[in-house]
Amino acid sequence: MKDVLDTSSAPGLSRREFCQFLAQSAVLSLAAPSFFSSCAHRVFGSSLPLQTLDPRLGDGLRLAPGFSAREFIRWGAPLGHPGESFGYNNDFIAFQPIGESEAWMWVNHESVHPGFVSGDWQMERKKSHIDIEMKNVGGSLLRVQKKDAQWVLAAGAKTHKRFDAFTKIPFSGGAKIKGASVALGTLANCAGGTTPWGTFLSCEENFEHFYGDRKRGEMKISPGKPDLAWHRYYDAPPEHYGWVVEIMPDTFSAKKLVALGRFSHEAATVVTARDGRPVVYMGDDADNQCLYKFIGTRVGSLDEGTLFAADFKKGEWVPLNRRHPALNGFSDDLEVLTYARQAAHLVGATALDRPEDVEVHPVSGAIFVALTNNKSQGRPYGSILRIDERGGDHLSLHFESRNFVMGGEESGLACPDNLCFDTRGNLWVTNDISGKSIGTREYAAFGNNALFVVPTEGPHAGRALRVAEAPRDAELTGPCFAPDGQSLFVSVQHPGELSMSAQALTSHWPDGAGELPCPAVMEIRIPSFS
Repeated sequence: MKDVLDTSSAPGLSRREFCQFLAQSAVLSLAAPSFFSSCAHRVFGSSLPLQTLDPRLGDGLRLAPGFSAREFIRWGAPLGHPGESFGYNNDFIAFQPIGESEAWMWVNHESVHPGFVSGDWQMERKKSHIDIEMKNVGGSLLRVQKKDAQWVLAAGAKTHKRFDAFTKIPFSGGAKIKGASVALGTLANCAGGTTPWGTFLSCEENFEHFYGDRKRGEMKISPGKPDLAWHRYYDAPPEHYGWVVEIMPDTFSAKKLVALGRFSHEAATVVTARDGRPVVYMGDDADNQCLYKFIGTRVGSLDEGTLFAADFKKGEWVPLNRRHPALNGFSDDLEVLTYARQAAHLVGATALDRPEDVEVHPVSGAIFVALTNNKSQGRPYGSILRIDERGGDHLSLHFESRNFVMGGEESGLACPDNLCFDTRGNLWVTNDISGKSIGTREYAAFGNNALFVVPTEGPHAGRALRVAEAPRDAELTGPCFAPDGQSLFVSVQHPGELSMSAQALTSHWPDGAGELPCPAVMEIRIPSFS
């Protein structure tokens, strides 16, 4: 079908430049599996013209020549259990290998479009609408296998599990939040992470859209924008959301990790410190919010530890607990964690430009942070920040930082969002220009949202190579390499989100003209793996 999969391109890097780009950007670790070899070994094959995509505003999933894609799973796909199906607006994707050809796969479901999901185009907000929507957020735990060189869902009703806004999830450590030790469901699940002990981390981000929010000490709940008004029928306090949720695949269970604090979590990236303890880096995705680090107390657990916020003026991680003089007005440390955003500003943490995904370089250990943008401060293009902990020690409370990529026409990148590394240290980036802004004003030169690869070393460091482009109104999210390193999975999220009715659609991806748009997870084959 026209424009559903489009591999057209326009001149970008020459073949010689692109070969140099990959060869010089690779930071080879001899112990690590190789995603890319030198161009002299013809890894990419003669069929690839090695040119970047030119920005466009079409309605297909466009790929650079030599790349290919197949649909892995889409919204509404049955998962074996009666009444359970793959949720809406798939986002973060992660794997936990089980064996050489089998793995657990986790996919977040961040949000809903009431028109598409519950048929509520007029926003009447009946309970029947909201009940349907509550089943479409959260996340999907999938058992996957590699068969005939492709990843597929494992067969059997007991191999998959949905966690949604009805799933009862306890708070870690027996904590009670607003009088309850168990929360009703998980929602607004954006990015996340994995742990060395085989669990997944799913981050609750823009929770205020569902049940509103309030500041410490306030009784009144303010609705979010947009307001899905679930609170009309379900009395769930906003303090039950905005946490990192740990998913245990072996037991099909979950818990909300109180020690990691509550805010608009975008990511939770775990590294193992020199003494074996876990360290987690997290962004708070809102204008003028902060970056956080958590240092666990025990090996193999995130239930206890210390939460810190970053002060970039001093290059210090500042602890968030009542021992800090600025926080002694809080009743206890649980209140500090519940209102971590307010606490971070009180201790002097630095306000940033929507800190979203955080990833750690597989060779150098440097931390890379996507700062999407801050229009209120005159910075519409965002940037990617690099942080180096003192002595390369993730337990250090001192760091240095610098800009790695500045968004704009010179770099070719605007509004960076999700990040992932290949084993050579090349950074893969998706961006998030809001649907109403795509192709307009300061974003006119950038086309639809896309997927880029950016080297972190060598003469081309920081140069964004556009290799895939999303359909209309959509963004590509959750980039994640499969355990075998031969596929990059991405979510195509909210295609056609600006549609005003089922008769006035802005996108028909992936099925083509006349069809409703549908979010889906795609498996992209990189040319070197063909």
